Amino acid sequence: MKPLLLTVSLSALSFGAALAQTAEPPLDPRIARMTVEQKAAQMQNRAPALPSAGLTAYEWWNEGLHGVARAGEATVFPQAIGLAATWNPALLKQVGDVVSTEARAKFNSTDPAGDHQRYFGLTLWSPNINIFRDPRWGRGQETYGEDPFLTSRLAEGFVTGLQGPDPQHPKVVASVKHLAVHSGPEAGRHGFAASVSPYDLEMTYLPAFRYSVMTTKAQSVMCAYNAVAGVPACASELLLKTYVREAWGFKGYIVTDCDAIYDMTRFHFYRLNDAESSAESLKAGVDLNCGNAYAALPEAVSRGLIPESLMDQSLNRLLDVRKRLGIDGAPSPWSKISPDAINTPQAQGLALQAAEQSLVLLKNNGVLPLKPGQTVAVIGPNADTQETLRGNYNGIARQPVTPLAGLRAQLGAAKVLYAQGATLAEGVPTTVPETALRTPEGLSGLTASYYANADFAGAPVETRTERTVNLEFMNRLPVKGLKDGPYSIRWSGQIVPPAAGTYRLKVFVDRCWSCEANQHDEVRLYLDDKPVIVDTGDGKSLEAELTFDSAAARRLRLEYRHVGGDWGVRLQWIAPAQPQIDEAVKAAQAADAIVAFVGLSPDIEGEELQILVPGFDRGDRTDLGLPRTQEDLLKAVKATGKPLVVVLLSGSAVALNWADAHADAVVAAWYPGEAGGTAIARTLTGESNPSGRLPVTFYRSVQDLPPFIDYRMEGRTYRYFKGKPLYPFGHGLSYTQFSYSDLKLDTNALNAGQPLRLSVRVRNTGARAGDEVAQLYVKRPDAFGLNASLAAFSRVSLKPGESRVVYMTIDPRDLSTVTLEGERAIRAGAYSLSVGGGQPGFAQTLSADFSITGQMALPK
Repeated sequence: MKPLLLTVSLSALSFGAALAQTAEPPLDPRIARMTVEQKAAQMQNRAPALPSAGLTAYEWWNEGLHGVARAGEATVFPQAIGLAATWNPALLKQVGDVVSTEARAKFNSTDPAGDHQRYFGLTLWSPNINIFRDPRWGRGQETYGEDPFLTSRLAEGFVTGLQGPDPQHPKVVASVKHLAVHSGPEAGRHGFAASVSPYDLEMTYLPAFRYSVMTTKAQSVMCAYNAVAGVPACASELLLKTYVREAWGFKGYIVTDCDAIYDMTRFHFYRLNDAESSAESLKAGVDLNCGNAYAALPEAVSRGLIPESLMDQSLNRLLDVRKRLGIDGAPSPWSKISPDAINTPQAQGLALQAAEQSLVLLKNNGVLPLKPGQTVAVIGPNADTQETLRGNYNGIARQPVTPLAGLRAQLGAAKVLYAQGATLAEGVPTTVPETALRTPEGLSGLTASYYANADFAGAPVETRTERTVNLEFMNRLPVKGLKDGPYSIRWSGQIVPPAAGTYRLKVFVDRCWSCEANQHDEVRLYLDDKPVIVDTGDGKSLEAELTFDSAAARRLRLEYRHVGGDWGVRLQWIAPAQPQIDEAVKAAQAADAIVAFVGLSPDIEGEELQILVPGFDRGDRTDLGLPRTQEDLLKAVKATGKPLVVVLLSGSAVALNWADAHADAVVAAWYPGEAGGTAIARTLTGESNPSGRLPVTFYRSVQDLPPFIDYRMEGRTYRYFKGKPLYPFGHGLSYTQFSYSDLKLDTNALNAGQPLRLSVRVRNTGARAGDEVAQLYVKRPDAFGLNASLAAFSRVSLKPGESRVVYMTIDPRDLSTVTLEGERAIRAGAYSLSVGGGQPGFAQTLSADFSITGQMALPK
């Protein structure tokens, strides 16, 4: 019975003004030789080459939220919210290491003296450490959940993995974002003013940023679109100077969210023009502008709004980052990483491990694991879609495994019956399933032929069967044999509707949003050799309403000319509801058990989406419930009397009230990445024991929440919610059981400023090996409505009958409280703590009381 030492929350508390990072670098002599216009150009994300200064062209904008994004093939890990569900900072460090390795491989594969295009650089604008305060926010999927402590420790693992062990030679530079008080609504984000109290700012919205700067040593911070205290965040001296630069001692570079300075003029009406807005941002401490507003800095200097020396200071930080990264020929220990390092077998194995650890078993009445030999009906709109594997800000997986494909591989194709069963939501198209497509040879799917020209001329370079039309090709050629430049793809076969009726067919083209109107791809869809969709790149004619008189097969041909800069194509439909449900019921009746893959999609929850259908508003949600189309499907298949397992794929909490009451098991799978289908299949069959824990609260209704635009924390998240959740933060079941005993504190009486150390024994009392996440919550006196909140946690792996002693340390700052004026201090009084498999009152826990004597004010 070896003791297990917890490594989370061991950072020392700094009571003084010690700087979080090294001193400012000496002024680069090249700056004195630049004109003010040249300086301004280097302070924008698309920095041009400047040979006289030895600078190559460099694009600062890159993304690496859960894999290198938008740069072609990469290892696609679970979306950030799924990584958060692992409660495993050590795993996130490994994930970050793979992401930075693949970013380096892509950067190194371009000519060092050449143009490093967008998404191929070494400055990754990740992770997103905003607090997921409200499940309606569409971008909450990009975060590590609703708790500041959990967020900061998970970000510590990820950022440390990204940047590597040597700050003077970072592997990449991570930007923690978006500072601050940023979490919707998406519809008005460019001019939204968040009203937040000093208490909530200090207690909830800033701690993860502080920890990331002072302890994790993130080398970059991104400021947000919204205003705080009436000032746009990217011009806020309170945030960027008082907190980041002065209180936290930050010496890295600060970058704006894209076009945030432009927004200050056009949407916040904060200043009259870009010169004035840029001057305010530079004075506040912004070094790099994503966008082109900083092109007006020379005007700001000439008008006397700022001294040129202030530009020199910011540019010096940027040049220092470039030098330490080795961008302009400086030596770097990472310069030899080659493209062979992308999506290695080890990286694929880590993606599977992360996906398995992210799965949260919410309910189980004994139907899981599935019994050997069972025939399973796989149904639901998320059973066989790639977009619900990858989330947003994603790369392209080489071999993505959908849940349907994973279960077929695990159980054998003969044991899996499939029916899509429903669309995601009313008015939302879904990928046309393989059951409705047939090749000329009679196989499920369509025959895809790829041509190395734009006109379908000559012999195709590759012909293959594709089960669905769902293709991504941003910065990637879809098949070998094609070359950069125009090419064309033809899918041919038959469409076989489940019944007569009116169907809406749609060709979804993932449009390049930075391309000109004449730089888009062209699409034509033919039914019985007659064109029903003819799009010439204008994006206006990509849907057709068709009436089928019967379920007879009809000839179908889709032609796609890649002559522009678009990024992907999907063949979708909105099918009549009842025929789809009938198909699913038929499959359920012939099966021993039903696994329904339901939930949301990055098509309907995400960043500033152009979608307005019931329950959804431009990326955010207006309702927490499962869309009616999917709930109707669940009710219909449950009526067959077969055991029902509901697997939720989403980036946020969904009010699964009906499923909780009627399904036999419920699993939260998030957007699980390239290996998601394999992980789900292994977990449902018992090869992997579920061990994820919720990083967010699952509420019962939107009525449980304050208005979305209200940024007060009162009534939000497990820390302040007073109602009864559907599933609480920290919840997660296992196929085994755990017990806790022998809770020991090193003292029950602390002086203010002392850490509290404790130990507890965790035992696996079941018959399967499994992972437990021991969670420690602290209840503080006089905390203005704050419930017991997370102060330490540890994931421990135990064999059947095995026990270990887990040691935990609570940092003094994590025992502090905040006044209504935003002043933080450790205060005298009676405290209590609980340790167990979840929150007190929702899981088995052990409790202890302790006291603190004296009081100690803490720095910001």
